[in-house]
Amino acid sequence: MSYAAAILMIAGSLFCMLAALGLIRFPDLYTRLHAAAKAGPIGSGLILLGAGVASGDAFTLLRAALGLVFLVLTTPIAAHLLARAAMRARAPAASIASIDEFENSSDPVPVQTPGQLSR
Repeated sequence: MSYAAAILMIAGSLFCMLAALGLIRFPDLYTRLHAAAKAGPIGSGLILLGAGVASGDAFTLLRAALGLVFLVLTTPIAAHLLARAAMRARAPAASIASIDEFENSSDPVPVQTPGQLSR
């Protein structure tokens, strides 16, 4: 069991390292969010699972697995909201970005009031 825990923790550490490297190397907020939102939760989740396997307790492993599920479900939502707030604040994108659909718009992110929502 210790080999499986070590492999999970090493893989998780590598994913976390890649996320940190992406935060350092990528040129703008949007690409940095992408790196943090993709590799971060997987890396942290694998470390959690490794700790659960290393404990040898089924209940601890279950809690670690639930932590992984929580990370995978909530991180993309948080990243989306941060990117949307950045678009509304007109945070500049890197010059290498090829498409900006909201470039000439007065409101970069259309806001829907409750009366406008379609059913």
